[in-house]
Amino acid sequence: MPPPHYDFLIKLLLIGDSGVGKSCLLLRFCDDAWTPSFITTIGIDFKIRTIELDGKRIKLQIWDTAGQERFRTITTAYYRGAMGILLVYDVTDERSFNNIRTWHANIEQHASDGVNKVLIGNKSDWEDKRVVTKEQGQALAQELNVRFMETSAKLNDGVEEAFFTLARDCKARLIDSQADAAGSPGGAMNTDGSVKVNQPVPQSIGNCCS
Repeated sequence: MPPPHYDFLIKLLLIGDSGVGKSCLLLRFCDDAWTPSFITTIGIDFKIRTIELDGKRIKLQIWDTAGQERFRTITTAYYRGAMGILLVYDVTDERSFNNIRTWHANIEQHASDGVNKVLIGNKSDWEDKRVVTKEQGQALAQELNVRFMETSAKLNDGVEEAFFTLARDCKARLIDSQADAAGSPGGAMNTDGSVKVNQPVPQSIGNCCS
């Protein structure tokens, strides 16, 4: 069996209210595309992109979750295997910003200890409709002890930086824990030394901007 064409396989998760642009961020990062249409993600969708990071090939498996309350029981099952989580709110929607604390509480309850996190204020191009300031976002990130950045999936502003920053944090943590993982029951390592994670089967496939 040939070795995988990557050094690390990292699972990332996008969470946040419906309509904040999670799927648009995923589409922009993986396909360099953007659509203004709003089609709600039903359950779970995912894309894969392999990147070069600090001389290593990193295969990113990025899961896009539905933000609606009725799907939340489905998406909680995906927290556990996530190595990095992007908490996304819409800078033009104060409710989505206020709900970040609830989403963060879900992470604390369901995700693995030490999971890397980044807070994303999306739709930063809509300055005329902005209701959440950058300073408010920074203050909340400091309160939750997570990284913070603003993005625009439409203009492709900050999107690469957000995913690369989170991937770099995850890679650093994986390297630190690699020796322990190699000796754990069931093994978290491939035979060639690359890191692997469990890959849940998607419940259903959706599309853009939830």
